[in-house]
Amino acid sequence: MSDPITDFPALQVRNLTKVYRGRGGAPDKTALKGINLEVKQGSFFGLLGPNGAGKSTLINIIAGLVNKTSGEVAVCGYDLERDMRHARSSVGVVPQELNLDAFFTPREVMEFQAGLYGVPRSKRRTDEILKAMGLSDKADGYARTLSGGMRRRLLVAKAMVHNPSVLILDEPTAGVDIELRQQLWSYVRKLNENGTTIILTTHYLEEAEELCDTIAIINHGEVVACEATEKLLGRLDMKNVSLQLASDIDAVPAHLTRFNTTLSHGRQLDISYRPSETAMAEILKAAADDGLDIVDLTTQEPDLEDAFLQMTARRE
Repeated sequence: MSDPITDFPALQVRNLTKVYRGRGGAPDKTALKGINLEVKQGSFFGLLGPNGAGKSTLINIIAGLVNKTSGEVAVCGYDLERDMRHARSSVGVVPQELNLDAFFTPREVMEFQAGLYGVPRSKRRTDEILKAMGLSDKADGYARTLSGGMRRRLLVAKAMVHNPSVLILDEPTAGVDIELRQQLWSYVRKLNENGTTIILTTHYLEEAEELCDTIAIINHGEVVACEATEKLLGRLDMKNVSLQLASDIDAVPAHLTRFNTTLSHGRQLDISYRPSETAMAEILKAAADDGLDIVDLTTQEPDLEDAFLQMTARRE
């Protein structure tokens, strides 16, 4: 429960490598290949990547659960090796696994965790956090009676008992219904607005796009992209336009065949194009040359899923 060093990033990773030694003659596996990463204090940072990319290894190293092979990790300016106590107390981690003692009540889980971090009883916020997570009415029931979504929220509450400067959420909404997900994000947003740095891994890319101000994409143990979410999406040279026609046609008209055009539902033409190579005016001129009667036009910008697929495909 340490105060962050405000002149330093919330998280700084330099040349981080992790090699898992092979057993029984199996070859070694390099999970992280000299990763460099920096997360500003107060950021809502997205850490994305396919399964096996190295995300969980990175998180476990930050949390002190896995030993790195080489490199440096600092949390709020505290080196993970030289100042382990301050570094670890600056981080709260919500793991993917529902690792709760079935015979503890949520209140007992919170109090026990607070004790582990040396939080004085006078400064504990057990009831406040349980209320924020919508668990007040379950505070004194056994954890085994909680639904999967409620257990997930209890893990978030547990990670917050020592008021960490950095909160790492590893797939926090897996198995959580829409209503509970919205409640969780409402609370996490407030934490972020109050200065807590959030690091999120998720397979719900629309969540990352909506919540995160910065995105890093990891693939095969390497960072393949790391920049502001808006800038990352802006680098995608791809756009889609749909032309709704007044009447049905049998095939893609001649002047539009030079574009990537498909006909659907008889009267809708879907066109994918690269803005760097083709201007919208060219498409509209081709449609006019074909004598098309257009009643509606919609465009679609690329989203984070497009960026994710494009970035990870480059390393396959």
